[in-house]
Amino acid sequence: MASLEFTKMQGCGNDYIYIVALRARPADPAALSRRLSDRHLGVGGDGLIMLAPSQVGDFRMEMYNADGSRGDMCGNGIRCLARLAYERGFLRKNPMAIETDAGLKSVHLQVAKGEVQGATVDMGEPILDGRQIPVAADGRIIDYPLEVDGRTETVTCVSIGNPHCVVFVNDDLIFRLDGFEFARLGRRFENHAFFPKRVNTEFILPVSRNQLKMRVWERGSGETLACGTGACAALVAGVLTGRAERKATVELRGGNLEIEWPDNGEGKSPVYMTGEAVTVFDGQIELGDAEMVPVRV
Repeated sequence: MASLEFTKMQGCGNDYIYIVALRARPADPAALSRRLSDRHLGVGGDGLIMLAPSQVGDFRMEMYNADGSRGDMCGNGIRCLARLAYERGFLRKNPMAIETDAGLKSVHLQVAKGEVQGATVDMGEPILDGRQIPVAADGRIIDYPLEVDGRTETVTCVSIGNPHCVVFVNDDLIFRLDGFEFARLGRRFENHAFFPKRVNTEFILPVSRNQLKMRVWERGSGETLACGTGACAALVAGVLTGRAERKATVELRGGNLEIEWPDNGEGKSPVYMTGEAVTVFDGQIELGDAEMVPVRV
């Protein structure tokens, strides 16, 4: 048997199981993610994130959702991964360049007395072209009428390294839906034919132009307490539709994120996300010898 050490971490309640995979790694990380993410029979989490070697950055973030599907990018996850790398002494560098399936991301840690308090992530430029998001339409998808479950919803679509569908609401009804009803609605969006690679869906109530309240359904994970890329998509959608300023607080069920999309005068600029990165606990599990394999760099 082989012992595998892990760390449970969370950012605004968006919790993942973290594994250092610099020398050895799970042979089937997708299956391991399904097993460990189970909140009744496993460790419990929104998925599995591995700290892996990179040829282009300081490290690579390899991410799997709770259902075992591969994740391109997670804003809350990358902040926690940077904290793990820094505090474990793998890299005492600030900022860090972390490779993801959505490209290289710069993470600037907020450190006080050797302890990471939070981080700001350069999330890159938002992708607004429909075919690149991707959705089944050309051009920008802004306040676009989409029929979902027999109703016409007005949606704005953005990619922050992964596809997002933002739905603005006028009241707090969506926040009062029970989990069953919200899951039913979330799945209808996630698996809609308009989204060829499925989609993350954010329901946004603008409290003011500098404050957005959000409830999110993530593809592959279901409802989560927070979604960093989703918060970024919400702000971008708010700016594009005239509902928000370029800097705002996004309120999630698990906490707040500060999101900024500066106007550099050129029409293109990255989105910046600032939030916490919290270690919950460390642990270890027993795996069969064949379930771990050496890392080949």
